[in-house]
Amino acid sequence: MADTPILIWGAGAIGGAIGAFLARAGKDVLFVDRVADHVAEINETGMRISGPVAEFTTPARATTPEDLDGIFDTVFLCVKGQDTVGAVKALKPHLTADGCVVSVQNGLNETVIADLIGAERTVGAFINFGADYHGPGHIFYGGRSAVVVGEIDGTITPRSERLHALLKIFEEDAILTDNIWGYLWSKMGYISLLFATAIVDATIDEVIASKTHQPLLEALAREVMAVAEAKGLKPHGFDPFDPQGFTADADPAVTQAAFDKMVDYRNRSEKKYSGMWRDIAVRKRKTEVNYLLVPFVREADALGVPVPLNKQMIELVYDIEEGHRQQSWDTLDLLKAEMS
Repeated sequence: MADTPILIWGAGAIGGAIGAFLARAGKDVLFVDRVADHVAEINETGMRISGPVAEFTTPARATTPEDLDGIFDTVFLCVKGQDTVGAVKALKPHLTADGCVVSVQNGLNETVIADLIGAERTVGAFINFGADYHGPGHIFYGGRSAVVVGEIDGTITPRSERLHALLKIFEEDAILTDNIWGYLWSKMGYISLLFATAIVDATIDEVIASKTHQPLLEALAREVMAVAEAKGLKPHGFDPFDPQGFTADADPAVTQAAFDKMVDYRNRSEKKYSGMWRDIAVRKRKTEVNYLLVPFVREADALGVPVPLNKQMIELVYDIEEGHRQQSWDTLDLLKAEMS
């Protein structure tokens, strides 16, 4: 591969945090973001990281997609699911023939990317650290957690080893795996729970700790794990989610231990609300539900695995996005009522 700058496409919570650490370490990083004032602030004052994990500002370069020039061999794609197709189409002319796009996103975007640029140029990644965009040139890094990278065909390659070394600059415990799909589907189970917390005007830890609602949360995660099992995958646990607590034959004690682990983790995290919650309550925009839960439901339908609770939760999220319902415990109780 040619020696080109590392392109961070999407300088929000995920891309901003990772790219800032790489830039501070002396790596040649170029941020690409469509928010002009964010780009301007990065160029003028650098990328600022604040929060309990680290406090620093590092000089950095940034550009809008329209002004990007050149070709690059490594692109960390860090955009929302709804922006994946547009971003990949925009970056494709700037990707070298032997370059790669690393899907540093939530969801199962690797398949979408592979369809657009080829599986051989697509690399999977799994992230669960807590970060938020707090304004132009400013990312709040609220808590460390799993960072994993792996080839989507399950092999270990010099390319994945190189990418792993880069990600270790950001997270020293970053993992190189031959089971990236196991991590991604495990995260889908956790994402289902996070969407449940997003329909309540409460913190993540308050919702997950609710004994009244834990049976509902368990049922939501079980639906996801059932689809993963039908696909023949081996979900891999991560901090704070243990998929073994939500398998069809899980011992109740294992399930409770899985909830206790999540509650303890969330209590210690400075990031109290999910990105989905912030989309609705703070940024007043639609969530990624159509690019996270909906693709999972389509896979479930194709495999003949029933996922009624997740389907109903999607409808409730739509209602909240359209202003027909409020983020409240009452809304979550509507979903809970579907269990009876």
